[in-house]
Amino acid sequence: MGLLIATLQLAIILLTLPVHLLALLGVWKPLAHKAFPYLLAKFSTLYNRKMRSYKTTLFSNMLDFAGPGEKLNLLEIGSGTGANFQFFPPGCQVTCTDPNPDFKRFLNKSVAENGHIQFTRFLVASAEDMSEVASGSVDAVVCTLVLCSVRNVEEVLKEVVRILRPGGVFYFLEHVGADKSSWSFFFQQVYHPTWKIVFSGCHLTRETWKDIELAKFSKVNLQHIWAPLDWNPGRAHIMGYAIK
Repeated sequence: MGLLIATLQLAIILLTLPVHLLALLGVWKPLAHKAFPYLLAKFSTLYNRKMRSYKTTLFSNMLDFAGPGEKLNLLEIGSGTGANFQFFPPGCQVTCTDPNPDFKRFLNKSVAENGHIQFTRFLVASAEDMSEVASGSVDAVVCTLVLCSVRNVEEVLKEVVRILRPGGVFYFLEHVGADKSSWSFFFQQVYHPTWKIVFSGCHLTRETWKDIELAKFSKVNLQHIWAPLDWNPGRAHIMGYAIK
C-alpha cells in the first residue's frame, strides 16, 4: 500500500510540476500569498452554504459565555474574509487576527455587511504569537479551518488558553485526517504533498482532535462529522467547543 501511495503521489507531482518547481525556487509562496484571499473569498461562500447548519449549531450558545451584563468579547484566529461574522450574536465585540494583511480589504467588506457585530480591530499576527492580546482578556476564541495550516498546533492552543478568561470558550471547526482504515485517508495521503504546497501549508492528515484534548481546557465538547463536500478530500471534520 505504501508503494502505491508513493507512486500516486509522484504521478500528481509530475502533473503539477510547474507548481513544485516554483515552490522550489521560492516563487510560489509569495504568489499564493497574494492570490489566497481571492480564492478563499470564493471558497468561503460555497463552504458556508454547505456547512450553514453546522455553523449555526456550533455558535448557538455563544452568549452564554458573555460576562454578566457585558457584551461578548470575541477574538477570531485566522479570520480570513470574515466568513463567520454572519453566525456571531448581535452586539458582540470582534477582534480579528490573520498573518496575511491582504485579507483586510475582504474583511472590511464583511464588516460592512454584518452590522449586527461591533468590529474592534484587525491584528496581523500568527496564531502562535498573539502577544498584542492581553492574557485573560477574551470571552470567546473562534478558529475554523485554521489549525490545518498553522506551524504548531500545540503552541496555538497555548495562546488560546492564555488569552481566554477563566470560564472562557474556544470554538473550533476543522478538517482533519480521516479514519486510517478508510479510502478517504488513503487519498488524503496521496494528495498531501501537492495539496500542502498549493493551499498555503494546509495539512490533510492532521489529528487535531488529539491536540485539543491534550490542551489545558477544563472541558472539551468535541464531535467528528463528515462534511457534505463531495469534491473535497478534507471531508473529515471535527467541531465543538472547549472551556478554559
